[in-house]
Amino acid sequence: MLPKDPAILLSYVNTKLRDEFPSLSELCAALDADRTALETALAGLDYRYSPERNQFI
Repeated sequence: MLPKDPAILLSYVNTKLRDEFPSLSELCAALDADRTALETALAGLDYRYSPERNQFI
């Protein structure tokens, strides 16, 4: 289950991307997460996924 708080979610997702998953798609598939909802939540903090860096920046 993903954290509800957007700031904690950002930290959690970026850590998972850095340590365990080569892409956001793979992270979402493994955690059964809705990619659109995740990106929307983090866009609220003005963060966007960068495939080149494999993190939200």
